[in-house]
Amino acid sequence: MRRVSGKYFNRHLLRLLLIVPLIVAGLLIFASAGAELPQRSLMISDSTASATAVYSLGFTIPAPETLGSIELQICANSPLVGEPCTAPSGFDISAATLSGQTGETGFTIYAPGTNANTVVLTRAPIAAAAGTVSYTFSGAVNPSSSGTYYGRIQTFASIDASGAENEHGGLAFSMNSTVQISTTVPPYLLFCTGITISGFDCSTASGDYINLGSLVGTATSSADSQMVTATNAANGFGIRVYGTTMTSGNNTINALSVRDVSRPGVSQFGINLAANTSPLVGAAPQGPGSATVTSSYSTPDFFKFAPSDVIASIAGVDDYNKFTASYIINIPHGQAPGVYVSTLQYVCLASF
Repeated sequence: MRRVSGKYFNRHLLRLLLIVPLIVAGLLIFASAGAELPQRSLMISDSTASATAVYSLGFTIPAPETLGSIELQICANSPLVGEPCTAPSGFDISAATLSGQTGETGFTIYAPGTNANTVVLTRAPIAAAAGTVSYTFSGAVNPSSSGTYYGRIQTFASIDASGAENEHGGLAFSMNSTVQISTTVPPYLLFCTGITISGFDCSTASGDYINLGSLVGTATSSADSQMVTATNAANGFGIRVYGTTMTSGNNTINALSVRDVSRPGVSQFGINLAANTSPLVGAAPQGPGSATVTSSYSTPDFFKFAPSDVIASIAGVDDYNKFTASYIINIPHGQAPGVYVSTLQYVCLASF
């Protein structure tokens, strides 16, 4: 018989020692008999640390089975079923209520199996079809720190999450610090005047002087100017007109204190904010805004001028408006000669 040397023996002993942990590892990997739950999800209504939130659990039952209980366990360290579970600090699902269920229904919370980080659903064991299910838990308290956390799901034929499992699965979710975004919308009032304004762009407002030339008693002299408004004032705005009628020294042209039509040969000075045909001057209000012209100044071919009158207004927030102010002057044949001037000021006041 052949003698075995010590060296030969030691080499074979080393090989045996290497084989042992491989066998043990194989036993650990295949210790769980249940199948994987596909399409797992855990939706949280508020991912802020320590917030009270709604947890919506969903998964797919892969094949028909007898189903009596479902366990959801929340861990801080791992999603793997069978490993030790460290309960997340501050997390508490023990007082949550089952506020919704779809797919396989009829479940209630099994109090003896439920604690701060574990909730068990129970019902009488019955056949369950393959398909998607969901369960909503209201009133769970999030972990007290931001970070990643894990859920472990197991289904059982028993009513109390005991015995051999049907399926299992893990998932991960995160608690995040809140991101706050703030900004300020300042109160604003847009108002500009000019002989011409392009669109609603106040930067294009041009001109502040109108020369009507020589007046005659047989025809009406007329001209117009424009105004643009917009505001976010909750109580809207009002536009007033201030100034005097046409004067030359001590000589004047009468202001129309009561609205009237244009009458050549009669002393008249008036304005309106309308599209007129007699004389042909002005335009109706334009734009997406809703401000309205005061009735004394809104009727085409009727004019008035009373200093401090409100000529247009609105009682709330308003978009862009463009108003065209029309001016008429009539003189009698005996009007005293001179250079007649009127300076008008439009004032827009918003109420916030």
